[in-house]
Amino acid sequence: MKNYATILLAGALLSPLFAHAGPSDYIYTPTVEYGEKEIDFKYGDARKKGDPRVAASSIGFGYGATEWWFTELYIKYKGQNGEHMSYDAIEWENKFQLTETGKYPVDIGFLLEIERPKDRTEGWEVKWGPLFQTEFGKVQLNANLLFQRSYRSEAPSQLEFKYQWQAKYRWLKQFEFGLQGLGEMGKWDHWSKSDERIHKVGPAIFGKVQLGDKQAIKYNAAWLFAASSATPDNTFRMQAEYEF
Repeated sequence: MKNYATILLAGALLSPLFAHAGPSDYIYTPTVEYGEKEIDFKYGDARKKGDPRVAASSIGFGYGATEWWFTELYIKYKGQNGEHMSYDAIEWENKFQLTETGKYPVDIGFLLEIERPKDRTEGWEVKWGPLFQTEFGKVQLNANLLFQRSYRSEAPSQLEFKYQWQAKYRWLKQFEFGLQGLGEMGKWDHWSKSDERIHKVGPAIFGKVQLGDKQAIKYNAAWLFAASSATPDNTFRMQAEYEF
């Protein structure tokens, strides 16, 4: 298991670093904090020359229900060209920690996410896949292999493959920095042409500010640039969590 997980993580990190990933998409991590409650806000803005500006946001409440299961319910919004954002979907995210933190060279988790769009013709969107994390001194590496498909939608749907990766230097607890990358390869068993794939990569910052009495503000943000012609030229994304 140790060797297998290490190979999977290395393969994901060495795959093209650079889906149609939403502008507010964030990097999942495999660890769970039992008993932790959080209010989670996410925002993203993507721009591509010649196309409408796209913005997305969400607000959610999460809870560490067990030592290995974290569940969260989101309400999602979207908008274009600076117009007022409107309700878009409701999402139920579940994260399962499969290994004890730090016990093996790679921490492993699993994601299951179910989304019900406002437009019922889109059916139900389901996303799932393994989550990996490892550390080398002060450097933390994450890699996620995700699969997504819509069910009971009017339009034909196929299983798509997405990836995420992150490299973070843990300088200070209140301020860390690194890189993030997200991408979409198309159909899981028959990838899209290279100029149709979506790859974005860029610098990121992270931090956690303790407020006392088990309360904290946790944040991360990134500015991602296009690494393929099909990708928005610039994507700004951020996430802020109030943990208690």
